[in-house]
Order: sequence, then C-alpha cells, then structure tokens
Amino acid sequence: MSCSLGVNSFRSSAQIVARQLSKPCGRLQQLAPASRCFSLCQPPQTRNQTQSQWPGSQGRGSVAKPSVRRLPPTLHACARAFRLRKGTVILTNYIDLPETYKDEEGLPFRIADLEGSEVVKIFGPYMSTKAANKLLKILHGRRVAGTLDDPTLHVHTAMYSKEEKRIALDYLRRMVPVDEVLNAGLRAEDDLALLEDGAEGAEAEIPGVTIRKPSEDSGSVYGRGIFDSIREQNVARRKAEEEAARLKEEEEREKEEEEMAKMTPGELEAYTEKKMGFAGRKPSAKMQAYIEAAQSDLEAPPEMSKWERILPSAVAVALVSGLLIAYATYYRPLKRSDRLFPDIPPAAATVGAIIIANFLVFSAWRIPRLWPVMNKYFLVVPATPRAVGIFGATFSHQKFSHFFVNMGALWLLGTALYDNVGRGDFLATYFTTGALGFLGTLTWTVLRNQLHLTTLGASGAVYGIMGAHFWMHRFEGFKLFGLPPDPANGVPGLAFIGAIVGLNIWAAFSRSARWDVTSHLVGIAAGMIAGHLMEKKKEAKRLRLEKTTGETKIGAVIPVTPVKKEES
Repeated sequence: MSCSLGVNSFRSSAQIVARQLSKPCGRLQQLAPASRCFSLCQPPQTRNQTQSQWPGSQGRGSVAKPSVRRLPPTLHACARAFRLRKGTVILTNYIDLPETYKDEEGLPFRIADLEGSEVVKIFGPYMSTKAANKLLKILHGRRVAGTLDDPTLHVHTAMYSKEEKRIALDYLRRMVPVDEVLNAGLRAEDDLALLEDGAEGAEAEIPGVTIRKPSEDSGSVYGRGIFDSIREQNVARRKAEEEAARLKEEEEREKEEEEMAKMTPGELEAYTEKKMGFAGRKPSAKMQAYIEAAQSDLEAPPEMSKWERILPSAVAVALVSGLLIAYATYYRPLKRSDRLFPDIPPAAATVGAIIIANFLVFSAWRIPRLWPVMNKYFLVVPATPRAVGIFGATFSHQKFSHFFVNMGALWLLGTALYDNVGRGDFLATYFTTGALGFLGTLTWTVLRNQLHLTTLGASGAVYGIMGAHFWMHRFEGFKLFGLPPDPANGVPGLAFIGAIVGLNIWAAFSRSARWDVTSHLVGIAAGMIAGHLMEKKKEAKRLRLEKTTGETKIGAVIPVTPVKKEES
C-alpha cells in the first residue's frame, strides 16, 4: 500500500463527510487524525497514532477500527526535511512544521530579513527594522501553524498595533501564499487527537502550543468542575492581558527612545492616539476621517534629485530676502498721526502683531478640519518640499511650550533691537533669518537623505534676532535683574552668542533634546551678518550727517573755537 503526500490535502474534507455520515449510524468510525509524520524523517512509531471511536459507538459490538497505515518517509520527504534544517526553504505547509517551532520566534518568511528601506516602504518611518522582521516571522509562523486566531498566543504580538499587524499580514499574503484555512484545519485535528489520546494530567505539546489536560486531583471530593476551568481561564487571561499591556508599554518606550536617537532634533513627533488624547479609546468616525485626510497617500517619497528638492525653495528665499532688504533700505518711519495705533509704542505694536500671528497659527493646529492645509503650508517637509512652507513654518507651533519660549524671547530681545534699528531693518532681519534657517535645514536633511523628517517654529527667526542684537552690542555689558552688581559692567554680548551656540551644539549630540539645530545655527549666523550690515548702515548715516551738518554724533555739535581780538 502506498500513500502520497497529496492525500493530506483531502483529509479535512473527507473527515467532515465522515462525521456527517456517522450521525445516523454509530458503526462508522473516525478517520485517522492529521499528522505531520509524512514529511519528517522519523520512525512512524515515534508519532502519535490516535484512533478513537465516535461518541456513542462504544458498546455496540466489536467493530474493527479502520486506520491509515504509517509508511516510512520517502526520499523526497527526507531531502525536504534536510533543507528545512539548513534554513534555506520557506515553509508554507502545516505538515512541514518543525518540532522546534515556537510562536515567539516564528518562521522565516524569506531568505534574508527586510532592510531598513524596505521596512519604511511597508510600515512607514515609525517602526524599527528589528521589530518589523520579528512581527513578520511570528505571523508567518502562525499562518503555517494554523494559529492565527488563537487568542492565547496574542501576548507575543500585543506590543504591535492592529494597523501594523494588518499591514504585515497583507504583505505576507501578497508575497508568501499560504493555505491558511487548510493549515488551521490540520492544526485543529491534531489538537483534538491529542486531547482524546493524551493521558490524564499529562501535557500534550504541539509546536507553538502547549495543551494541559486537567488533573483529577483537584483537592475537592467533587472533583474538578467547569467553574474551576472558567476561573483558571479568567485568571490566565487577566495575567496575559497585564503582561501584554506591560510589553506594549515597554515597546512603545523603546520605539520612542529609538526614534529620538536616530532623528534630527527639531523634527515633529508622530501623532499617536495616545498623544492626540485617544489613549484607551478609539477616535470617532469624524476624527478618524480628519486624521486620514491630513495624511499623505504616498507610500514613498517621490523620485526627485537633490537639486530638484532644494532649488525652488532656495530661489524663493533669495527673492523674498531681496525684497525685504529693499524694503529696509527705502523704509521711512510714519508720522505719529499716520500710525494705526498711535498710543502704542512702535516696537510693541510690531512685535505684538508678530506674536498674535503666531498664536493664530498655533490655534489653527487645534482644528482638525484645517490639518490638511496646515501640513501643506505651515510645515517644512523635505520629502515633498514647498517653497511657501518655509515662510509659513516661521509662524507655526504645535506645542504651547515651544510657542511660549519663542514668543517670550522675541518680546524681550525683539523690542530692544527694534528700538535700535527701526521697523524696516527689524522686519527684514526677522523674516530673512527665519527663512534662511529653514532653507539650511531643508538642504541638510536632503543631502543626508533624511526625507522622513519635518520641522516648524519661529526659532530660526528668534535666534536671528538674538544674533543681530548681541553682535551689535558684543562689547557692551548686559545685566540680568541687576546682576552682576556695580561696579561690574555685566556680561558682554559675545558671551551670550557663545552660550547660545554652545547650547545648540550640546543639543545636537543629546538624545533627549529634539531641536532643529541646523535652523538655529544658520539663524544665529545670519543674524550676526545682519547686525554687522546694520552697523555699517548706521556708520554711513552718521558720516553723511557729519558732512552735511558738521556733527560728529547725532545730537553732539562740534565746539567752535573763540576768535581773539587784536589789541590796538
């Protein structure tokens, strides 16, 4: 008698028909349960050969039990098992499942693991390569083992979101076809066979699953009841849920630390459900629609050269900067009667208007309906750069702490610089340094191929104001709250420039600080250049006044030497 491997594909259907026919006649017997012995090089007697009668068939006469003869494995089966041990074959059939299979380890789904670029294309930028390959191996192992729907094994994948598991399954089903229904049916047959054939109180082990049979020694004269089983299941389920929650929290923390370690400071954090205020509950249908509308449909950044990403924004920044410099050159202050708010000091009115504009954009980020517009025009995205985003991002903040620090520094130093140079030079310095800062960030991220990063905020412009103000007073002393006390002159402006540069260099190598260091340093450098140019402008103006009015300083008249009268 010979039995080919193709018989296994018909066992589930044959057994279902046999069960239906066995209902009116108790003399029909169960077919031999599914087994993997046809594919493994082991003697047949080492495998369980369970033959059991259907319920109700006992006591109806001695009827010989039909059985399937276990043949020694063929040469083809031995060769396949050898290849499995060598690790060069991707398993797709339940009958090939090795005895060493464990659910937490899974099975290889391809010859080599996914690389980082492949993981980004499949899962996006917020999943590590190691975690992605582990999830794919576990899910592929479950597809082969027939345990995809086994709730007792979900603890090993509890740290992954439903969306990540769905994406992983879609990828596996597309790349590695597996008959999951057949494998699940064969698994169920083996489970049933072990339950019927196993000894009382013993452990019956199937690769990936351990089935513990109840012991009669329960400590009660009534034996072990159904409520004891339910209680044990509830306790086990609660422990599994607690362990899953703990593992998920640790995984999220590790992922955040990994993202912070590999991301450039200053980029945006991923807006997870927890950070958006939906922790522990699912967003409403309308909110989910807003979230999906704000996201891009692109699976990968569009194919563009580095210059195609940088040049349009660079040209726009150059044109706008030229217009701002021309505005500063030809600007003439308005008379008090012509001003919109004559009772408010000019410095407070101008800086206050900028702060109000920043607050309006900050509030717009709180309106989900506006998220698509905000992502397009108030965010610097190197993957899909827009020139207008460089200028819009200068007014954009998502966190109140970020907004508060920037606007506080702008109010303190912006008003001081305004009083020193006037409205034209102040506005040109603010917007030019902010735009140059974001252009520097765009260039740096594109050249390093970090297209998944994004940035926003007025920090580059504020640092530009700092650089200009402290450079123009680089040798003068500044006192904070009257310190240092007299007769000390205070801290010179150069010391403040060194402090803010050093702070940003520290942030560049820090794992905890998430600053856009590139835009900060470019803003400081541009501000110092602007301060130098404004000094030259004031010096040229002073020389012109000296030639026309005979004054060496504005407000200081050259003393006239008295003429002595000759004595007669």
